Amino acid sequence: MENLLDSLDEQTSDIAQQRMRMCLEGLPLFVRDKLFLKCLDTDPEEKQTAGVKMGVLTVLVDDGGPTPSQMVNSIAVVLEETIVLSDLPDIPTAFVYLFGLLYALNIEFPKEHKYTFETVQHIFMGLSTSCSQRIRSLKTKLLI
Repeated sequence: MENLLDSLDEQTSDIAQQRMRMCLEGLPLFVRDKLFLKCLDTDPEEKQTAGVKMGVLTVLVDDGGPTPSQMVNSIAVVLEETIVLSDLPDIPTAFVYLFGLLYALNIEFPKEHKYTFETVQHIFMGLSTSCSQRIRSLKTKLLI
């Protein structure tokens, strides 16, 4: 969470874009899934995507320091352990592409990402009124 807040402080030129990114990155933390992944640009692609059914991958610059750099090299969409889209401009754009690909290719959401996509469908897009208890709890906390 501290990294997210530091990033927001550093990049206040487009606060609306930053808030959207923080919301999307924070959502999986609340619903306890790992849709957003990070790796270093020196990691081989096989290692970056190993075991990933789907997700948004942020590739960070490896500056050789003891802690990973927060400088983004690229952002990519991963489906079934393969990078299908890369060099995307930001995380919200990558998420929208992932969401669109899932619908266009008629791919079912994996169970480990169920709550993130359920939140987007039920709360953000208002596609249905029935949802799980966890999402109802989030909806109540958001006072919607």
